[in-house]
Amino acid sequence: MKLKDHIRGIPDFPKPGILFYDISPMLAHAGAWREAMRQLAELVGAHKPDLLAGIESRGFLVAAPLALQLGCGFLMIRKHGKLPGDKVAHSYDLEYGTDTIEIQADAIQPGQRVVVLDDLLATGGTVSAAIKLLRQVGADVRGAAFLIELAFLNGRERLDVPADSLLSFDA
Repeated sequence: MKLKDHIRGIPDFPKPGILFYDISPMLAHAGAWREAMRQLAELVGAHKPDLLAGIESRGFLVAAPLALQLGCGFLMIRKHGKLPGDKVAHSYDLEYGTDTIEIQADAIQPGQRVVVLDDLLATGGTVSAAIKLLRQVGADVRGAAFLIELAFLNGRERLDVPADSLLSFDA
């Protein structure tokens, strides 16, 4: 099955000049979604994770079912103010300004093996921040994985862990 056939390009979203890679058709096609999860399970399973960390929000769609398939835990990396209870936060620079991501303070035990997941790797800023946040609480971050990588943005160069992606787009 050709997974790229289940990704839709939407021009000028969210603003003019941007081509948005929409995973909705893949999610709606049971066979394509099952195949994507199978392939990701092979890649991510090699890291022997205790937990999969999904980045808000489409990373949840990838990490949660994959955690079930691999028999490991799932944790949410969320934007500031979205999680209840005690939290640990990490702020990072964006092209224009800053952003903050958080996890619940008791989500990880020091030394647990974690793989970070998101639907798309672009510039690498958010996933790099997620890796730093996880390490801040003692996680052993083994890798990162994505459905899609926008290779022309060189995001993987910002990562200091192995990175896997199922699909790569060069423009």
